[in-house]
Amino acid sequence: MARPMTMAEKILASHAGLDEVVPGQLVECDLDLVLSNDITAPIAIGVCKQITDKVFDPTKICLVPDHYTPNKDIKSAEQAKTVRDFAREQGITHYYEVGCMGVEHALLPEKGVVVPGDLMIGADSHTCTYGALGAFSTGVGSTDAGVGYATGRAWFKVPETVKFEIDGTLRPGVVGKDIILYIIGLIGVDGALYKAMEFTGSAIDTLSMESRLTISNMAIEAGGKAGLFEVDDITRAYVDPRKERDYVEYHSDPDAQYAQVIKIDAADIPLTVSLPHLPSNTKPAAECGDIDIDQAVIGSCTNGRIEDMRQAAAVLKGRKVHPDVRCIVIPATQDVYRQCIHEGLMDIFLDANCAVSTPTCGPCLGGYMGVLAAGERSISTSNRNFIGRMGDPTSEVILSNPAVAAASAVLGHVATPADLD
Repeated sequence: MARPMTMAEKILASHAGLDEVVPGQLVECDLDLVLSNDITAPIAIGVCKQITDKVFDPTKICLVPDHYTPNKDIKSAEQAKTVRDFAREQGITHYYEVGCMGVEHALLPEKGVVVPGDLMIGADSHTCTYGALGAFSTGVGSTDAGVGYATGRAWFKVPETVKFEIDGTLRPGVVGKDIILYIIGLIGVDGALYKAMEFTGSAIDTLSMESRLTISNMAIEAGGKAGLFEVDDITRAYVDPRKERDYVEYHSDPDAQYAQVIKIDAADIPLTVSLPHLPSNTKPAAECGDIDIDQAVIGSCTNGRIEDMRQAAAVLKGRKVHPDVRCIVIPATQDVYRQCIHEGLMDIFLDANCAVSTPTCGPCLGGYMGVLAAGERSISTSNRNFIGRMGDPTSEVILSNPAVAAASAVLGHVATPADLD
């Protein structure tokens, strides 16, 4: 009889063709999906072509040009063309051209490409997002992705798992972004180094899929290998109308062994911001009103979904962005963009003097569409605030949830929606 296992261990064991695995064990696994974008795919393509002329399965490779697209310059155009040509040559099913694409980690769940129980690698560190769906997904380098293109396999060291039990009732306005920032502030940017993070508890059970995706997205910011939620009715209600394939649910055994169990009272989690220059440098947003901003960015693979847009619009409705602030809103996918139009959110953003962009990762990595000049400071709903992350090395980034970012854009300094009353 197999030993009691966690979700992460069960998914890896299944894809390795084994009855059981233990933390620290090296396993070679069959992959359900391999993901790359316009920055990482060109390198992976070169690696793949050194191994084979044909990818292992054109239906199991996802190519999403989202970082520098629509193309910002000649070099980015060449990168995107390399990806486009490879997709056409190989008959890649899940290639998303400009006009169809979105920010990759928002797009693939929306399209039903990733389903519970999948084992997925992606040449992007925030590939851990799909753990919210009950999949084991993790970021890898472009070389590993290229080998994945060619062989459909990858090796893993089975990670230990840290369980986060969050029970009780969340404060008003507290969402997934606040939860994960609070956790990262609690354990540090290496607090879950090469460990799977499993999120449970009564407060977690009530979270929307958008909040769960946000939490899993930032598991890597605590050093996590993956960030997993067990499949429940909320997961099924989201996945079932979208799914491309049938799926298998994996649930942790009640007596599974964890490296650590961290219990958190949901009522202790405030509206939280992360100050420069680490995601772990957290503080209650209400205590940061003396920090002025030059820019606010609402979007990204962390907080660019429709629920995020609604939260920002609720704050901005009937208000104007502060005259000293630039507010950039980026719906993460075309469907989110369209929904913003249908619900009247786009009018709210435009009336508030926001700039609204087609889906792109641009400002999050300091690429374009919101690069910061020397000494400027931005509040952002993205996931990283390292030195120079969004522009000049002397610029600063503060991380927050969408409502806090919107309130800050209106007042010109870090603020909560309550500060507008």
